[in-house]
Amino acid sequence: MNSRINRRVINEALYILDTKSTIRETAKIYNVSKSTVHKDLNERLYNIDIKLYNKINEILEEHIKGGESTRLKYLKNA
Repeated sequence: MNSRINRRVINEALYILDTKSTIRETAKIYNVSKSTVHKDLNERLYNIDIKLYNKINEILEEHIKGGESTRLKYLKNA
């Protein structure tokens, strides 16, 4: 993998650690698609830095749980 991509992956991960932002928000900041950020954080980061990957995974799991809670809330009120 080229060094430019490696730098982007690390920067995206550090940005999410610092800000707790979502994949969509991170994609806007780095001017890439959310699919790219998703692949960066779920595939590429694993091969670059496993410890950072584990930290990011925890944050992303929280986002998923939060999104599911919101979805259920709106289903209940519909």
